[in-house]
Amino acid sequence: MTDETHNSDEAEDALAPVDGDEPDEVTAAAGDDADSEDDTEGGDPFGFDDIPAPPRPVNWRTLSSSDAEHEWLTLNEWVNWLRLEFGLPAAVIPPFWHRHPELVWELSALHLRWLGCYDPQQDAAGPLAFLTDFHAAQQRLREWVSISGTRLDRDRPTRLTSWPGEEPASETTEQPITDRDEDFVAFVIEDVTRRAEAEAAFLRAGEEHS
Repeated sequence: MTDETHNSDEAEDALAPVDGDEPDEVTAAAGDDADSEDDTEGGDPFGFDDIPAPPRPVNWRTLSSSDAEHEWLTLNEWVNWLRLEFGLPAAVIPPFWHRHPELVWELSALHLRWLGCYDPQQDAAGPLAFLTDFHAAQQRLREWVSISGTRLDRDRPTRLTSWPGEEPASETTEQPITDRDEDFVAFVIEDVTRRAEAEAAFLRAGEEHS
């Protein structure tokens, strides 16, 4: 055997792993890969889990007391921003909109449309879609305000039409508006209290029949 062949065999023996053993570096690398797979399993490695869920319709008839408080405050903040941002007159959004269900439903729907159109996952056409719907909503709001009778400095409950066989609707009178924010707070407290009392009555009825 030549010296060259002997030296080649020794080099191969030195590089060959010992049976049952793995280099520490290989073991560590394998462990890192396993940990990485475990970390991403069941989660989103890109952070999309942190994106809020898309807005859902708000049914004002069925809101709980706690949900109602949250929705009132959220809608009030947005409506106030909207009227100032676009310079809307009281003929479109009057101060006492919260006391007129027809205005609440319209503004709530418009708010949800805004949330959807400006969602981070929305395409670039979203803002234009909102402005198109906003333009149509302004005309409806003008009609609602005209029917309701609420104004910048005074308000009366929306007049209701009694159908044949029903009790005549009660007379409505105008009241001056002196402090809009104070009235809104009082209105929300009254609404939340009413809902909480209805929830408590429902629970008591369930206990009595159990």
